[in-house]
Amino acid sequence: MLSVRPKVAELAYVLYGRPLHPELFEVHASRTVTRGDYEVKIDVTNTGHVLTWRCGGLTWTEVATAIHHPLPVRRRLMFHQLKAQHHDEFVGRGGVSYSIDIHLESVQPEIFWLFQHELSREGPGQGLFFQFHPSGRMPLGAMSFIAHQARNKSLCIQAFHTFPDDCALVRSTTVFRLP
Repeated sequence: MLSVRPKVAELAYVLYGRPLHPELFEVHASRTVTRGDYEVKIDVTNTGHVLTWRCGGLTWTEVATAIHHPLPVRRRLMFHQLKAQHHDEFVGRGGVSYSIDIHLESVQPEIFWLFQHELSREGPGQGLFFQFHPSGRMPLGAMSFIAHQARNKSLCIQAFHTFPDDCALVRSTTVFRLP
């Protein structure tokens, strides 16, 4: 198990058609949301996040993790190493759909620190938030912030992960839709 946040260039997004064993991740913050016919468990991990979405007998798990993190291959539906930006969609049985938009932004240090400051001030009251300890080189540790909008037939999750050593921000928007 990884004990520190990876370099942003080592980040990948993976979608599974099944739940993953919780011992694969070090969870720092967690929240469960239930609405209509579905439930989602949102976890902030060292490497990013784990979203476990369940509806009826269907389970999808999205993982933002390091590409070298040991994860199973069985029932892996998508795998994307993080680049500047990426969009993908998947439609499962019964017309249930999943879509993801991922954006990687490398910014100037002063803009990065301004974003970190605003996130640390506003994030804790607005969604699931966790601030990591500084790595030693930087005065402020990495942050993860995850917000959600739940409707009866859809769920939108926005995640922000900061990488101080790289002055980089990763922003993703995940949408689960019922037919």
